[in-house]
Amino acid sequence: MPRLILASGSPWRRQLLDRLGIPYAWESPDIDETPRPGEDPEALVHRLALTKAERLAERFPAHLIVGSDQVALFDGEVLGKPGDEATARANLARFSGRRVRFLTGLALLDSGHGRHRVCHETYDVVFRRLSEGEIARYVERERPLDSAGSFRMEGLGIALFEKLEGDDPNTLVGLPLIRLCEMLREAGLDPLGPNTQ
Repeated sequence: MPRLILASGSPWRRQLLDRLGIPYAWESPDIDETPRPGEDPEALVHRLALTKAERLAERFPAHLIVGSDQVALFDGEVLGKPGDEATARANLARFSGRRVRFLTGLALLDSGHGRHRVCHETYDVVFRRLSEGEIARYVERERPLDSAGSFRMEGLGIALFEKLEGDDPNTLVGLPLIRLCEMLREAGLDPLGPNTQ
C-alpha cells in the first residue's frame, strides 16, 4: 500500500497528482459539503478539505492523506457545484464578462502522527462575453454539473475565458500542486527525492 492517499474521487485531481510521480492510492470520501451558517469561504474550504482527509484516517492509519475542496466566489456569494443544467447555464450567464474567484482548500493529514496542515489558494478567472448559444452549447457538450463554477478548466472550459490570474493554474482544477509539493516535502515525502518512485 502506498504511503500517500488522495481523498477524492475526482479523475481531474488524480491526473494532477499523477504528474508528481509518487505512488498513491485514492478513495472518495463521503462528506456533507453544506456550508455552516455564517461560515466564511476560507473556513469552508479549509473544513471540507480536512474533513475529506479525516474521513479516510481510520482506514489508512499510517499514511499521508490529501484532501482538497473548491468553491467559487461571485459578487460575495459562495457557489458550489451547479448540480443541473439550468443552474450551470444561469451561472455562466452571470459570469459573462466578469471576474470569478476560486478558493481551493488543501489539507495534508499525517494519520500516523495525528498532525495536519491546511491552507487555501486563490485563482481568478475573467470570463469573456458569452452568448446564450455559446453557454448552452458548452453546457450540453461538457456537462460541468459537478464542477464549482459550472465549467471544467481541464477541457473545453478554456474557451470561456479572457484571462486567468493566479500563482498555480492547478489550483483552478482543484489541487494546488505547488503548495502540495511544499507540504509533502515538510512531511518527508519529496517528489524529487530518491525514494518516491
